[in-house]
Amino acid sequence: MAMVKVTVNNRLYEIGCDDGEEDQVRRLSQMLDGRVRELAALVGQVGEARLMLMTALTLADDLEQAQRDIAAMRQEVTAFQQEQKTTADGTEALVGLAKRLEDIAAKLEST
Repeated sequence: MAMVKVTVNNRLYEIGCDDGEEDQVRRLSQMLDGRVRELAALVGQVGEARLMLMTALTLADDLEQAQRDIAAMRQEVTAFQQEQKTTADGTEALVGLAKRLEDIAAKLEST
């Protein structure tokens, strides 16, 4: 297990992670630190625990919105796929109809 030192809100933390995940932990901690700093600039230093909780809530809100957006996009993709299937079915029906009309025309020409 690897240990990574990260700084969030000017406080040093040592975090354990799986080997090879050190860069990911650093990157995420930098993102977290940026969010904590943004909130601290808005509300001031209201205590470490409260500031971390407020940051976690804003990140959870972002996650929930992203999940809603993904669900909406999945619905759009499903609707588009259904529309394409309907169009393909309609195209197949038209091709079949055209073939039947050609057969009828050929029979009429041969008589």
